[in-house]
Amino acid sequence: MKKSIRNFIHASGIVLALSATSSPVFAEEKMTQDFVDARQETQIWTTFVLSPYLRANDLKVSVHKGKATLTGKVSEDVNKELAQQIALGVNGIKDVDNQIKVDENYEPPKTASTQSYSDKVNDASITAAVKSKLLWSKNTDSNSIKVETKQGAVKLTGTAVSEEAKALAGRLANNTKGVDTVDNQLKISEPKSSPSDDVKMAASDAGQSISDGWITTKVKSTFMYSNNVDGSDISVETKNGVVTLSGKLGSGAEQALAVELAQNVRGVKNVESKELKF
Repeated sequence: MKKSIRNFIHASGIVLALSATSSPVFAEEKMTQDFVDARQETQIWTTFVLSPYLRANDLKVSVHKGKATLTGKVSEDVNKELAQQIALGVNGIKDVDNQIKVDENYEPPKTASTQSYSDKVNDASITAAVKSKLLWSKNTDSNSIKVETKQGAVKLTGTAVSEEAKALAGRLANNTKGVDTVDNQLKISEPKSSPSDDVKMAASDAGQSISDGWITTKVKSTFMYSNNVDGSDISVETKNGVVTLSGKLGSGAEQALAVELAQNVRGVKNVESKELKF
């Protein structure tokens, strides 16, 4: 009798378990978990693709309930560690099974002739940075300049008001992170402005000259986008359009470039750099 009761309970448990697996609640929970796993896999993989140190490697990612499994090959231990830290940085990932193999003789697969996703993102980022620097500059007209980037090569087309403005646009582009070469095809064309346009421009400059917060933000951003100035070591303060730079840089050339970049931002009346050491 006891044995039959025990068998009944056991059978009932199996029936309940089977019914649970087919219930809408269980199905919804499984679907939600699968969605979370897929989202986390995508985040990790996308970051690998965008990383200049990992993008060329054939790495694979799988995630199950907060545990990421990484496979593939890299040529250095530091890249294996980087991949693990990227995975751990994704929200919800609690553990990483890093099965990536390190092979000093490993050669990443050759890239296709067409641009990869990461290359397109890099080029779009460079274009946006160059456009922003031209927009913030008080000596260039960003509306008359077209910026195109392909595999780190920037091409400027359109017009500039003078040779000086053309040269400045080229320097701003060339000094942007990720830029390898600049093809400056800008043509010189003096602006044809009406008196009302001059009044509008003066009013715009006057408005920006008192926006110290705007100036500080744009100077810092210009440093951040630039590849020859370490903006993280420079403190920027603005008062009544006067920018004060302080911090420590690597050389006098870097200091001079920092001053030039700051002076070029719209609304800046003067740049104080006495506290900028090297």
